[in-house]
Amino acid sequence: MNIILLSTHLNTGGITSYLLTLAKGLVQRGHQVHVITSGGNMEEVFLSLGVKVVNLNIRTKSELSPKLYKALWPLRKYIKENNIDVVHTHTRITQVMGSLVQRVTECSVVSTCHGFFKTRLSRHIFPCWGQKTIAISSAVKKHLLEDFNVKKSQIELIESGIDLQKFLPVEEKKKGQLRKKLGLDGGSVLGIVARLSDVKGQDILVEAMSTVIKKFPTVKLLLVGEGKLEPLLREMVENLDLEDHVLFFPVVDQAPEMLTVLDVFVNPSRQEGLGISVMEAQAVGLSVVASNVGGIPSLIEDGKTGVLVDSENSKILAEAIIDLLQHRDKQKKIGLAAREHALKNYSAEVMVDKILQVYQEVIC
Repeated sequence: MNIILLSTHLNTGGITSYLLTLAKGLVQRGHQVHVITSGGNMEEVFLSLGVKVVNLNIRTKSELSPKLYKALWPLRKYIKENNIDVVHTHTRITQVMGSLVQRVTECSVVSTCHGFFKTRLSRHIFPCWGQKTIAISSAVKKHLLEDFNVKKSQIELIESGIDLQKFLPVEEKKKGQLRKKLGLDGGSVLGIVARLSDVKGQDILVEAMSTVIKKFPTVKLLLVGEGKLEPLLREMVENLDLEDHVLFFPVVDQAPEMLTVLDVFVNPSRQEGLGISVMEAQAVGLSVVASNVGGIPSLIEDGKTGVLVDSENSKILAEAIIDLLQHRDKQKKIGLAAREHALKNYSAEVMVDKILQVYQEVIC
């Protein structure tokens, strides 16, 4: 099968992780994968898998942008020249492009809904869900049904999977070596790997840190990622006198290594379609504290495979973190249970096979 994965960009993040896992699985099964994108810092990783990456100027926030309509014709030509069977879209912008592709080619189109959309009038007038829409969690499926009236028969619930061979626990000795490499000698380490944005809630976590350090003066917080919220976060760190406790790391493609130096992974998101970073943290055996929003509750059994907290509440978040740091046995027990849960439920193989079934259904 010749498959196009259409994504606005390939910068580090949840959607790019999903695309990478999917592309790898498709290539391993003998399919030809083409990624049409405006580029990004993960492009070389896709190329190393044998994926064809084609850059097209589609980076825009407006579904009415002339860029999209200008890019439609070279995309149409590429689809015909490469005998593409299915186009798989992953963002609102590419969903619009996919809908246009359907009108000017005979190509089948599938979309994945990775999160929650604002119920703008344009999304109802011009829905662009493709022949089949994949929801990555039950919460997202409910959102599509209730907020956009997408037909139940059109939606396929396929929860995201991750590469479980990539996200592995490490022994304490190795963890110590990795910490030393990052200049993290002594003290507990908290962290989150995500773009720095309002929806990811790093500001709530920084605020919580001012409480956590009163109990644990040597604790460190790693904010791994880049984004528009960084200036505000740095200002908060300075105002709260947290310069010695909060460390910023740019986007890295060694996410597994960054996770393994942590004691506790914290996801204070205000909204989350599923939470791939939570899944990855669980896979390496970390105890996770996360907001009880979106698809996250489907990943965490509170108190057993992680800890759920109310969103937008730095006080409750701080209390949950302190509790895990005070009770190392509990922290370890939750981490082990999280790892077992990940092994049983987060198989990328299952995800890829189910998505292939959807492709075959729309092509036939």
